[in-house]
Amino acid sequence: MGLLTLLFRLPILPVQGALRVLEIVADEANRELHDPARVRRELEEAEQRHAAGEISDDELAQTESDAMARLGARVNPSKGDD
Repeated sequence: MGLLTLLFRLPILPVQGALRVLEIVADEANRELHDPARVRRELEEAEQRHAAGEISDDELAQTESDAMARLGARVNPSKGDD
């Protein structure tokens, strides 16, 4: 019975494998995007650029807002699923 099931499932196994790989890549990208250490580095870099006069107050505020939103999304991932 298992061999017969395998024969019927064999044509879709590559598709299932590809979908699983895509899920893994998406999970890793999401984890990296919302990593608190990465967000902290981005904030520190933005503050240094602001202090050097490379970015304006508005750009610094936007960077901080984006970073906090990403951290908030990590704390409450179901918030954006409406």
